Amino acid sequence: MEKDEIFKDIFEPYDRFVTINIRGTDELVPENNTILRGLQYLDMERVSEADLCWNGECMDCQVWVKNGDKEKAALACRTNVFDGMVVTRVSECLE
Repeated sequence: MEKDEIFKDIFEPYDRFVTINIRGTDELVPENNTILRGLQYLDMERVSEADLCWNGECMDCQVWVKNGDKEKAALACRTNVFDGMVVTRVSECLE
C-alpha cells in the first residue's frame, strides 16, 4: 500500500501533489494542506512525535517562506502549501 493511501485520512482531501522547496531540496507534498502536514507527510513519525500544539498557540512550527526577494515568517500549522513555495528556514523544533 502506498504512503498516500495509508495516511490519506489525516490530511485534507487532495488529488495531486505540489512541489515545495525546503531549504534547497524540492519535495512533493499533498495539495490543500498546511506546511506542517506536508512535513508530516515527508517524515510521519518524527513530525507526529514532535512537541507541537498544531493550532498556532506554541509558535514552535515557525518557518520562513520566500516572498519575492525577502523572507516572511509564517506558522507551518496555519499556512497552506502552494506549488513552487520556497521554505528558506525552519524553527529548531522542525529541524
